[in-house]
Amino acid sequence: MRVLMTGGGTAGHINPALAIAKSIQKAYPDTEFLFVGADGKMETRLVPAAGFPIKTMKVQGFYRKITPRNLVRNVGTVVHMLTASHVSAGILREFQPDIAIGTGGYVCGPILRKALKMDIPVLVHEANALPGITVKTLAREGATVLLCSEDAQKHLPEGVHSIVTGNPLRPEFLHTPTPEKKRAARAALGVDDRPLILSFGGSLGAARINEAMIGVLERSRKIGKLQHIHGVGKAGFKQAVATLKQKEIPLNENGISVREYIDDMPRCMAAADLIISRCGAMTLSEIPAAGKPAILIPSPYVAENHQYHNAMTLVRHGAALCIEEKDLTADSLWEAILSVTEHPDKLAQMAENAEKLAIRDADERILAVVRDTLKL
Repeated sequence: MRVLMTGGGTAGHINPALAIAKSIQKAYPDTEFLFVGADGKMETRLVPAAGFPIKTMKVQGFYRKITPRNLVRNVGTVVHMLTASHVSAGILREFQPDIAIGTGGYVCGPILRKALKMDIPVLVHEANALPGITVKTLAREGATVLLCSEDAQKHLPEGVHSIVTGNPLRPEFLHTPTPEKKRAARAALGVDDRPLILSFGGSLGAARINEAMIGVLERSRKIGKLQHIHGVGKAGFKQAVATLKQKEIPLNENGISVREYIDDMPRCMAAADLIISRCGAMTLSEIPAAGKPAILIPSPYVAENHQYHNAMTLVRHGAALCIEEKDLTADSLWEAILSVTEHPDKLAQMAENAEKLAIRDADERILAVVRDTLKL
């Protein structure tokens, strides 16, 4: 079997593609894979590191803000689109895949559209609750869409073929949370019985979340009823440390742990009572798998405001609260934290609601679609 995988630009597109490929490889060890990515993007590093071959092409998105510079860039985008179609045809003729699977990013459009025209079965995985323009277009042209949740189906055009599979998760999140696992995680982190708040804004960080959380830590330190693990992120770490020092807030003392990066996220999630985060697709799949309530702060700087729609999936099911960034202050975040942590019954109900949304067998569901598509 020959499988063409495509997706890239961000880890949120690349990691699901790698997870799907590894699942197929485990079930069918003789499968030949070829990844197609964007020239110069992070997939050119991550895919070979995972042991898969990759070919690249030059692609880029349109710049929506109208400026002279962006108009020139958009002319380049059109040129790349035309070139990518020709390159895609050559890759497909040479590799001759039995199936093509995409996970998002600008590179997916030309290669998967060309695959459909060549009568190659196409699956496209949508990790977000709001399917993007490329996914909707491919669906109309005959691709099968693999969705993260049932809520995402209402955003697709009528009559397209879609299946809810969930998002592939890291192995550490594939086990049902238990009180024993929570106690073990808390013991390993050295936290006591006070409620533990885990907060982060991504690997680079989010300035507004960091600003609000510093205010929260200042209040929390005075009261002493809560514990915190906060991941600042690389971009704002030096500034955050300076501000914390000025406010005499310790980086690691009396239940407060402020880090540049949280490199043991599964353990920290297992130990936490409440999570504060952005609303990336994979994070919002990991939080239900960990069975945790959340306060979600969508990034307003993403395409089609899709993080807000991701957050609403959890909010509508009573698993999370949402604070839009325009409304985010230390006061609003502190009040939201207390509205949950001071009511154990509410905290427990939100956790239960979150776990009901968890899909831990996404790999198996996606593999089943591949088998069904190829009549294996």
